[in-house]
Amino acid sequence: MACIKRKKTVEVRIGEIGIGADNPIRVQAMTNTDTADLEATAKQVAALAKAGSELVRVTVNTKEAAQVVPAMVKRVRDMGYSVPIIGDFHYNGHILLSEYPETAKLLDKYRINPGNVGTGKRRDENFLKIVELAVRYEKPVRIGVNWGSLDHELLTQLMDENARALKPKEAREVTLDAMVESAVRSADLAEKHGLPHNRITLSAKLSGVQDLVDAYRSLSRRCDYPLHLGLTEAGMGTKGIVASTAALAILLQEGIGDTIRISLTPAPGGDRSEEVRVGQQILQSLEIRAFNPQVSACPGCGRTTSTFFQEMAHEIQEYLKAQMPIWKKEYHGIEEMKVAVMGCVVNGPGESKHAHIGISLPGTGEEPKAPVFMDGKLYTTLKGNGIVQEFIKILNDYINSHYGRKEVVKI
Repeated sequence: MACIKRKKTVEVRIGEIGIGADNPIRVQAMTNTDTADLEATAKQVAALAKAGSELVRVTVNTKEAAQVVPAMVKRVRDMGYSVPIIGDFHYNGHILLSEYPETAKLLDKYRINPGNVGTGKRRDENFLKIVELAVRYEKPVRIGVNWGSLDHELLTQLMDENARALKPKEAREVTLDAMVESAVRSADLAEKHGLPHNRITLSAKLSGVQDLVDAYRSLSRRCDYPLHLGLTEAGMGTKGIVASTAALAILLQEGIGDTIRISLTPAPGGDRSEEVRVGQQILQSLEIRAFNPQVSACPGCGRTTSTFFQEMAHEIQEYLKAQMPIWKKEYHGIEEMKVAVMGCVVNGPGESKHAHIGISLPGTGEEPKAPVFMDGKLYTTLKGNGIVQEFIKILNDYINSHYGRKEVVKI
């Protein structure tokens, strides 16, 4: 894994896992079901956990949602998942957590948006009511500032002060200052009213890449709380994935960030777990963490007019994906394996040598044979119509001989 020096933050414990300090950067996700629908929400929490989400956040916005949280949490636990479940509160969190104490007890963490807990005197009163409950039930809190719901009173105050300055800043800079100030002031207020320093996480989410980078750089200089990264309202498909990757890669490379979430808008009926896989791939591409074996495959060109290598790369990738739930339980270090499926002689042998195991298929006009490399050395050469299955067998043999089996603990 890459040696990126992370900014030192305190450790916050959430359920059975820790964030910040020397803990891995955690991937988290959020459900998009109506939380009042117990079955649908429990099913999606379980699916996200199965996909690898290490924390799952659920909306708690109505009395009906708050009422079913205990049963939903129990259902998830009965399904065998211990993933920490976070309650996301806006506007009425102080009311719901007060009226439904079992929900307050069973949630592993609360998320508060200081921009919409109330206005004027009510803002601090409502905010501190949630803090009081977090202290009572010993729950950590994420104070999550969003630019779309930024505290307008604070923003107005900073804008007025800026207007009187000898060298006024641009409105964008003042807005970013307000984001950071809102998070830091709220954390200070929470600590003054009993919430321990090591139970606070901060975030300051925006939808612009450069804005997000600047805000988190500033926030990381101001505090040692763990920081949750995410481009809010990232968007759909390619746009959402690329924008999130562009923003988070910069910050993670600079050692900023302790948890991440990729806020993708799913296609109608789409798989919510995609945001988990994208988050994992960002961390793995930066060589920060390993989650799954990686398949390198060339993009194809005029030398590869046959689609065979594309089909083979896809088949190998799908095979690895299907086997990983089993392999993770059986083998140590399998997540770091690199596989290459290449399409012609130009880069095929070289790329295959750099992988743990790789195959270089023949391009257009090349001799119909496919050399297989293991740990940089030629292992064998395959020919004929059964190349895919032969390569998968070699791949399985490689895993059995190169990755130690985990001991099975008998109870």
